[in-house]
Amino acid sequence: MSNHIDLHLHTNVSDGSDSVLELYDKVRKSDVRIFSVTDHDRMEGTLLMEQLVTDSDGLHFIRGIEFSCITSVKKCHILGYDFDPADPVFLDTLDFGIHLRQDKTNKRIQFWKDEFGIVLTQEEYDWITSIKSPGKPHFGKIIVDRGLAPDLATAIKIYVNPCKVGNSRIDASAAISAILHAGGVPVWAHPLGGEGEKRLTHEEFFCQLDTLIAAGIQGLECYYSRYSKEDIDFLIGEAKKRGLLISAGSDYHGDIKPNLHIGKLNADDTDIHEEELGMFIFK
Repeated sequence: MSNHIDLHLHTNVSDGSDSVLELYDKVRKSDVRIFSVTDHDRMEGTLLMEQLVTDSDGLHFIRGIEFSCITSVKKCHILGYDFDPADPVFLDTLDFGIHLRQDKTNKRIQFWKDEFGIVLTQEEYDWITSIKSPGKPHFGKIIVDRGLAPDLATAIKIYVNPCKVGNSRIDASAAISAILHAGGVPVWAHPLGGEGEKRLTHEEFFCQLDTLIAAGIQGLECYYSRYSKEDIDFLIGEAKKRGLLISAGSDYHGDIKPNLHIGKLNADDTDIHEEELGMFIFK
């Protein structure tokens, strides 16, 4: 089953496998008609998609981004929608996030040399540093291509996760403030935990929610490709109780996360209540 809405899609500008054009073609061929590109800490993909989508497509595109963040509670991801891409506060925050990612890349390269004796070839170095938002899948690809691991999951587990890069995330309050300053809508992405992440405990969820509400969060990604009906009902209940907007996304990454598909907004392949998203989509 595929829904008509998907507000959480990634391109190869960050850690997806599809180019912007490839994703555009896939969305056009899907049932999705309202969508957003939300690359990690970069907005080139969403701005390019905005140029590709035309009125004749029958598509409604919403500008998006996903900031990699941290709070006093734990790590989180903050989605931003419908922001002004020229806002100076937003751009300063984005530049800082890019700097943190670049620093993390350098630390991972050094870690491989020190821990495993792996020295990147010039071609590998040029490739990894040319990526606008390099992440774990990109480093994992190098390992798989070298034949040192059978697949990305194994490569990341053995060669990438052990590298402790320190704080490489933006403070969530700064990301939320930047999105709001740019006239956008900040939303807590996959609030119970994303694909491949450890699920939040009951206490962690409520502590994080209170922290993010205090920082100005306006919505929760209640519909998510890996969440059960029970999870979704719980999140919708909390969103309504707190006066938060309800969002929906698959977290599609293409071949990088093959279990996540465009338009898949829950684990049970059941219909979603699109009318609950209306006030957000057409803000």
